[in-house]
Amino acid sequence: MKKGILLYDFLLVKGGAEQLSLTLVNNFPNSSLCVGFINSEIFSSETLKKISFCELTSPTQIIGWQTLKTLFVFRHQTKLLAVYDWVIFSGSNAPVAVHNHPNGKNILYCHTIPRFAYDLKDYYLSRATWWKKPLLQLLINYVKLRYERAIEKMDIIIANSNNVKRRIKKYLNRDAVVIYPSIEVDKYQWIEQGDYYLSTARVESYKRIEYIVRAFMKMPDKKLIVASGGGDLERLQNLATDYSNISFTGWCEDEQWQQLIGKAIATIYIPIDEDFGMSPVESMAAGKPVIGVAEGGLLETVVDGETGVLIEDVSVDAVIEAVSVMSKDKALNMRAACEERAQLFRTEVFLEKMQEVVNNL
Repeated sequence: MKKGILLYDFLLVKGGAEQLSLTLVNNFPNSSLCVGFINSEIFSSETLKKISFCELTSPTQIIGWQTLKTLFVFRHQTKLLAVYDWVIFSGSNAPVAVHNHPNGKNILYCHTIPRFAYDLKDYYLSRATWWKKPLLQLLINYVKLRYERAIEKMDIIIANSNNVKRRIKKYLNRDAVVIYPSIEVDKYQWIEQGDYYLSTARVESYKRIEYIVRAFMKMPDKKLIVASGGGDLERLQNLATDYSNISFTGWCEDEQWQQLIGKAIATIYIPIDEDFGMSPVESMAAGKPVIGVAEGGLLETVVDGETGVLIEDVSVDAVIEAVSVMSKDKALNMRAACEERAQLFRTEVFLEKMQEVVNNL
């Protein structure tokens, strides 16, 4: 049987890309996982005991250093790839290891290109302090050069959405096939119609959680739960200190996450040009509609007016209006359509298509 390995940047948070990596390795016979590092507080040895995996370096929380450190270890410490027939690369840093696998088949599963170096470059540079700007520009130049060299050596590129496929064509001039990520839809169930709306995106500035928080600061009669962590968490907690209708959970365990979704009125997810967006599909799997944004991957998952409400221009007032439209009754009426829509993205469909790609190569 052919032997394969999946390389992913690092298991740092319980995001969709991390879960997809584990799903692939758990379901592909004779395969292993290699990551830059593992956050053992979130990914315990119990979580990883059923798979063959290796960790290349020690964890770090420093963002720029994360990139440089993992780029280095993937480039220089992955001679082990020589014994594998196929390699699936994922993440922004792991693909540079392709140079250590010249004789087998190389597959890129692209959740996104490194956005800070391409489509969001101006966004990040505009937010950097004066002394960080030149350092960030150096990092961008360094990453782009190595990423583009790695992309040239891929036998096939798989994009997780048509949105990402367009980015790959625009910035890298490579074609890609689209295979939507695996969503474990059976894990999510409608439990009850609660009394709160749920924000499911990471608490980072480009996820635009602040618009949601400020909207609910103006709607004291409606409850919001922000069910995630991230770099902007403390600032937004301080912003909403005096508002008892707004609460923050930080990162959730799977069971708590499923309970929160299953009991919400609806979920809210409005990031900037999201690559795909797994949590809106998880929401629909639980029969909960999505208040989303009419851009990025949400245009491929959420059907405006049937499984959610899509905002054209994101603002505090637009969020307020969308929440008022998404009443309890309206959300309940969308339940069946949401559950049906989510089935298009179930894990079995993803695994079948990925297996076909590997077999054809």
